[in-house]
Amino acid sequence: MAGREFLTGPAGEIPRVAGLPADTAWLPLGTLDGVPVWGTAVASTEGLPGRWLDWRAYAAEVPEPLAALAGRALQVVTWRAAHTYCGSCRTELTDVPGEAARRCPDCDRYLPMQLSPAVVAAVVRPGVAGAVADLLLVRHAYGPTRVWALVAGYVEVGESLEAAVRREVAEEVGLDVGEPVYFGSQPWAMSGPGVTLAGFTVPVTDPAAEPVVDGRELVEARWFPLDALPEALPPAYSISRWLIDATVTRAARPS
Repeated sequence: MAGREFLTGPAGEIPRVAGLPADTAWLPLGTLDGVPVWGTAVASTEGLPGRWLDWRAYAAEVPEPLAALAGRALQVVTWRAAHTYCGSCRTELTDVPGEAARRCPDCDRYLPMQLSPAVVAAVVRPGVAGAVADLLLVRHAYGPTRVWALVAGYVEVGESLEAAVRREVAEEVGLDVGEPVYFGSQPWAMSGPGVTLAGFTVPVTDPAAEPVVDGRELVEARWFPLDALPEALPPAYSISRWLIDATVTRAARPS
């Protein structure tokens, strides 16, 4: 990696360790199909053959296992760069073999890579027949502002994932919701080291209620019929898109 970009081969393949400088300081990242995978950060891209892509571009063109591995590399390398010295005694930290962790050789302080859980929610409402008919989508005041996304946010200390869903929906769009149903999870490299998104589907309690945004974090929120969703949706490699597609698929199945 150079900054937040990855070196890839012409077809998006991962470069081989043997094809890179022998003095490279490698970090273990796990395995892919049983083969050990390593990562490193370089100060310059000069002299390294291949294409340099940021994670979004890379994830958009490779299978999910490769995208997930690249996301892990981005998170681990970024976290390690930010944890160079011990916060207790200022000694330079060393890596813990086989772990995403560092340790102080002087005072023995152990620093594992901490996770930052966040939730993303597909808020739905029923139609006349009671089946899911509409999906709530929002547009943010930051980031890809043209994209219609799902309500999302970080879990607070002492809060369950389900409670975080209810709080985020109430804070962002002013709606009360029912019981969240777990969908799945995804490490999300773009939000920083250790971020994992947990996805839920959750019904609004009052189908007649309309969303209200504060104009700061969100600039717009609307109910969309499942058969008339906008084109500017989250990318196909994101759990947000998986949630949206799953909601549409479930609604289309005959009861």
